Amino acid sequence: MAANEKRDLVHQNAIHVETIRKEERCQKLHTEFSINPHRKLHVLPDKPMSKKPTEAIAENSDFLGVFHKARQEPTKKYRMPQTESQEIGWVSTPLISNRNDDRLNFFRSSTDVTKYKESALRSSS
Repeated sequence: MAANEKRDLVHQNAIHVETIRKEERCQKLHTEFSINPHRKLHVLPDKPMSKKPTEAIAENSDFLGVFHKARQEPTKKYRMPQTESQEIGWVSTPLISNRNDDRLNFFRSSTDVTKYKESALRSSS
């Protein structure tokens, strides 16, 4: 068949049937299913009005220890930063403990002039 000829319904149907046969040849029927290990599993609670008794689950102290250690901030888990971005802010203790030193603290102070200007700005808006 030349490229410029139009396909009629018979040819289109033949192409469609051939495509379906090729797809069926490669299809595989899955009958066994399992939980994806790479996905989080959400445990749903029982319905509030169900009369089914809830069974007590024993705590696994090893799992809880590993879980709590994984949830700690990096400074408590590791002695040194693991990446370069962790180096920023790794030492979070203040360099100077005296917060009352006026050379280092620039607290907001107001005078009569600044109070007047603030009240004028508030009233104009």
